[in-house]
Amino acid sequence: MAVVLLYILSHLLSFLSILSFPHFAMTAPVDPRQSQPPNNTVGDGADGGVPASAIQQSTSELPVYVRDYAPLVWLSGSERYMPSDIASQVANTIPKINGAPVAQAPSPLTLNNLDQLNAQGGKDIWLTSREGIPAYPKWFEGVTPDGNRKTNGATTAAIVTVDKGNGNLDAFYFYFFAFNRGNTVLGQEFGSHVGDWEHNMIRFQNGVPQAVYFSQHASSQSFTYKAVEKNGIRPVAYISEGSHAVYATTGTHDHTIPRLNLPGGLVEDHCDRGKLWDPVLSTYSYRYDRVSQKFSPYDPGFPVNWLYFLGRWGDDAPPKGSEGQFEIFGQKRYVGGPTGPMDKRLDRENMSGVKNDNWVRPFLTP
Repeated sequence: MAVVLLYILSHLLSFLSILSFPHFAMTAPVDPRQSQPPNNTVGDGADGGVPASAIQQSTSELPVYVRDYAPLVWLSGSERYMPSDIASQVANTIPKINGAPVAQAPSPLTLNNLDQLNAQGGKDIWLTSREGIPAYPKWFEGVTPDGNRKTNGATTAAIVTVDKGNGNLDAFYFYFFAFNRGNTVLGQEFGSHVGDWEHNMIRFQNGVPQAVYFSQHASSQSFTYKAVEKNGIRPVAYISEGSHAVYATTGTHDHTIPRLNLPGGLVEDHCDRGKLWDPVLSTYSYRYDRVSQKFSPYDPGFPVNWLYFLGRWGDDAPPKGSEGQFEIFGQKRYVGGPTGPMDKRLDRENMSGVKNDNWVRPFLTP
């Protein structure tokens, strides 16, 4: 019995060790401007669907293949925290540093001036919910996709393309959620946080998709384009209930052991075909230049400056003993929010962006 308990405890600690840094890199991002002056239908497997021509005009300058091969995303039927409007996250939060409001923050704070916070503390600033996490305000719940798979009235995604030369291009598809509910481990919830950035990335060569990346907590998986499930020519992704990790298959995914997904275990994510979401229908889109490290919008009406914000898109972890917070083995129920897209290894060499993690799976796994 002691051996079994020790085994469970060791895997629990292994899992908890990644929860404190759920969706952002260990190194702080840097604002580069401080140092430098085929037609497809969208369906759910049945006949018919929404024609690609119905995609909002603002994405028309994207390379056609980036739009046509964009992932379709299944949200869980049990999902409470749906995709969220990026601008609303700014409107519903107060920028704080060391627990106090930033004294000289722009007012009103918007996506167009969010980067001005970099001069007030940058990476140490947290976009803090006005009501506090324990209040679980209604805006945490986001916007449910409608019958056309669109988050009406909300821009809930961002596409970033990175031209790597010689016909090679990486297209990042970022998905935003106002709140991330952490995993439940032995009856306790760990790793919940305000603000959640998840993403797929597709690597193209001469407009042809080669591989697809899926972000998962502090880890990831990559598959050849040929291997992944598709709806027409579009890869299919599954977002797990609550934690929003992105998987290539439906069902249960245990990630007790970092970088190893199993079909069941102690620490599980759950995916199912609940609600189909087409992020391309409500997205911003940008180019990212590898040399200048600057973003430019495909549509001049898209806000750009928010992409340079160095701080966190949610609350700092509340102190031990505050309402709703608890800590076990040094790990907390509520952890700090994530950094934004600029901190997601946009200029990566291999699919994962992690040294020595070069496996692109030629077949589907959990």
